[in-house]
Amino acid sequence: MKILIVDDESSQRNLLKGFLAKQGYDVLTAANGEEAFSIFSSAPVQLVILDHRMHGMTGDEVLKRLKALNPMVHAFIITAYGNVSTAVTSLKLGADEFLEKPIDLSVLLDKIQHIEQQIVIEEEVTSVNDALQTSTLPLKIVAHSPGMKRVLSIASKMARSSWNVFIQGETGTGKELLAHLIHMLSSRSDNVFIELNCAAIPETLFESELFGHEKGAFTGAMSKRRGHFELAHGGTLFLDEITEIPLALQPKLLRVLQEKRFSRIGGEKQLDVDIRLIAATNRNLKKMVEDGKFRQDLYYRIKVLELEIPPLRQRREDIPELIRLFLDRYSTQPIRFSLEALDALVKYPYPGNVRELEHIVQRAITFARGQLIDLLDLPEEIRHHQATTQGTLAENLEAIEKEMLLDALEKSNWVQTRAAAYLGISERVLRYKMRKYDLKNTSS
Repeated sequence: MKILIVDDESSQRNLLKGFLAKQGYDVLTAANGEEAFSIFSSAPVQLVILDHRMHGMTGDEVLKRLKALNPMVHAFIITAYGNVSTAVTSLKLGADEFLEKPIDLSVLLDKIQHIEQQIVIEEEVTSVNDALQTSTLPLKIVAHSPGMKRVLSIASKMARSSWNVFIQGETGTGKELLAHLIHMLSSRSDNVFIELNCAAIPETLFESELFGHEKGAFTGAMSKRRGHFELAHGGTLFLDEITEIPLALQPKLLRVLQEKRFSRIGGEKQLDVDIRLIAATNRNLKKMVEDGKFRQDLYYRIKVLELEIPPLRQRREDIPELIRLFLDRYSTQPIRFSLEALDALVKYPYPGNVRELEHIVQRAITFARGQLIDLLDLPEEIRHHQATTQGTLAENLEAIEKEMLLDALEKSNWVQTRAAAYLGISERVLRYKMRKYDLKNTSS
């Protein structure tokens, strides 16, 4: 990594340069802002260590100019006159760290190594995104959050290997999409990607689905049929919800993965198979092994490399971009969410993860009453969550009351007598509360 040290004290520059050079870093130095800008303009600097108080331009001014030239550069501000307001200003300008003199060199080294890891992740995410531009993936992968950036970085490393991959994640997090990505980035990308949802296969058909059968192998076997292992030869086999494979069939699956050979049901010929296995589940596979519901030897065979996808509630930075993605994908006319609606969508916990968000956007588009989707257009569970997670007690009680009124009016097709009866209040009280909360039927 190339590091630029900017400090008007030569002793400080030389101290830091000597220490970092011994750690293997390529170090450049500058005595002032103008010199720093000149070096930065011609060299691929990834980290700048800036003194805050210098003759001429301050560290903040230098940082502002450097960020304008390359927003991706990382920066540490160092100062002997640290205070909260100074640190806040520097951080707002894009500094990664604010360090006080005298600098603890071991702390500095830890922070630089952390930045190195970030840079590697960013480079790998950029590489993945470049590959996605020409891919045939069914959906773009959104990764603005640190968690999803790490996932893409790990996935890109996994793709370069030939080992089996195990993907863990809640329902709707995008396990199938990541499996597609790993295959697409791998050396097998020119060959087939075969997927099987194990949760959709009747137990009596599992063996045939995996390994195929010969004609007459069992009642109803009217012709020879190739299984998913055979179909995936030379490529990648993705077994989604692998925990649904019957326990009695797991030894045969283990044997095929070990020996890379199998025979169809009713067949005597051994067939060689070359596949890379990617398995996935939303269940706790380790717990299933402990409970005797999944073979331990198969567990270790399929999870050579492990990737865990964070739930959407842990990657909220991705939600606005996902919403824009789904709007572009499904809307036939210009449409957008109000700021209040967006705020509610970002705060909602999404038990169904990305798939649930996708369905919410689809529903909102379908029932939109104009080009602006407001909070009242969102499903009841989101409005209720919004009402109960902010404000004072009185505000929350009013929000809940408003939600109950709106729900009763919608269920009764805005017939006030029916809505009042549903709520157990008089029509006069209902009309008063409708005026209080400005509830109107805008669909008619």
